[in-house]
Amino acid sequence: MITAVTLTGYASLVGAVAPYLLVRARWPHQAPTVAVLAWLGLMVTFVVSATLALNHLVLAERQHVHSGLLGLLSACGVVIDARAGDMTPAFSDFTALLGPAAIVLLPLGWLLHTARRSRRARQRQLDMLALVGSPAAEYDATIVEHDVPAVYCLPGRACRVVVTRGALDLLSGPQLRAVLAHERGHIEGRHHLLLMVTEAFGRAFPGLPLARHAKEQTELLLEMAADDHALRFHPREELATAMCEVASGRVPRAAMGAGGPGTLIRLRRVLNPRARPRRVTWVAVVATSVTAPLLPLLFTCGHVV
Repeated sequence: MITAVTLTGYASLVGAVAPYLLVRARWPHQAPTVAVLAWLGLMVTFVVSATLALNHLVLAERQHVHSGLLGLLSACGVVIDARAGDMTPAFSDFTALLGPAAIVLLPLGWLLHTARRSRRARQRQLDMLALVGSPAAEYDATIVEHDVPAVYCLPGRACRVVVTRGALDLLSGPQLRAVLAHERGHIEGRHHLLLMVTEAFGRAFPGLPLARHAKEQTELLLEMAADDHALRFHPREELATAMCEVASGRVPRAAMGAGGPGTLIRLRRVLNPRARPRRVTWVAVVATSVTAPLLPLLFTCGHVV
């Protein structure tokens, strides 16, 4: 019971307290890629700790330790071991696993659903672009005859960068190249996959502070990461001006637009850069993000074995 209570407290800390601390921290906007890893680490940690906590609550009296790998997993509360003298688990043992299994399978199921829905939406957009879009080799993009300035990308295997006629008429050459580099940063970083993970986690655990903040912050941080990709090759003023010009343009649901969320926050960040966190800071964040999901399992095994 002590193990279950400890794991429940750890899951509550990760799911309800840690998100607010990470949102209020200053360093994530200076190291957006590392910050996204931190959010992913929190989500994985919550799933692991909540699964083990529920597992120990419902199976506390069903665990019998044997030797070998099965015995280790049984002692750690990961699997059901057989009762003494009976190597066949009872039906009630399997039904007791439904709760812990649901915590793992629910976000995975939503992830598959989100991936299928996003793929269908992107395919519809690609089919439409085949009818109304014109390829522009000089920009490595597709031009759409639309007066509202917008630049966005359709990620995935058949990735495409789309520019409206309004954006072409409004942006200068350097500004257009800067915003195109932003979109290619999304594609090269496969940012759409990370967005699908946060969306699936949010649908699996609605109302959880971690789910809400992880989705909002990851969207903003990925836009910042794409900004950083563009700033490797283009001046800050060109990117900032292009962001302002296309900020009002609406993009398809399956796309990632150059305006994106938090445009004002990103503009201040682009025009007033701050020093990146010291190496010891992001090394500590990476190490914590990787080890945090392992702590519940290590605690369980160390407490029982």
